[in-house]
Amino acid sequence: MFIQTEETPNPNTLKFLPGKIVMGAGTIDFRTKEAAKRSPLASKLFDITGITGVFLGANFISVSKEPSHDWSTLVPYIIEALTIHFASQSPILSGLLDINNASIPTEMLDSISKQIVEILDTRIRPSVAQDGGDITFEKFIDGVVYLQMKGACAGCPSSLITLKNGIENMLRHYIPEVKEVQAITT
Repeated sequence: MFIQTEETPNPNTLKFLPGKIVMGAGTIDFRTKEAAKRSPLASKLFDITGITGVFLGANFISVSKEPSHDWSTLVPYIIEALTIHFASQSPILSGLLDINNASIPTEMLDSISKQIVEILDTRIRPSVAQDGGDITFEKFIDGVVYLQMKGACAGCPSSLITLKNGIENMLRHYIPEVKEVQAITT
């Protein structure tokens, strides 16, 4: 099995491409070893000293590390864990989990929120996924769009620039009711 790695805009996150479907649809972000117990794959990755996050996308895995650890030391262990996992054909997830495509079912949203989700899904999320992350809609209140940044986007030094200069400008262009975009941190 050949696993490709790609850098992301976040220096503490690398994107791993196993050449296989990982999630297919939806994404899931594990930020703690405890939460990762719901995924055999994420658990194996969190067993590697220095790993702080695992994000599972359609066909990739983004792995985040502590700044004090070096990728040249971690990557061989990560690739080994991924190779063993995929060769064993173990499940990616255990049982039923909350897999995020959007945080709120679209039918429960008001018309402006539906427009926001449509733009996120068609114009923003695909390019963010190429960088190893995801952005999900949380809510729209009094002209402010609240988004959750996941994977490589969480903690990325350039995420604020992306959020304000990219996403906010695009949403304001298409939806005049949008005045501002803010990230929700968990």
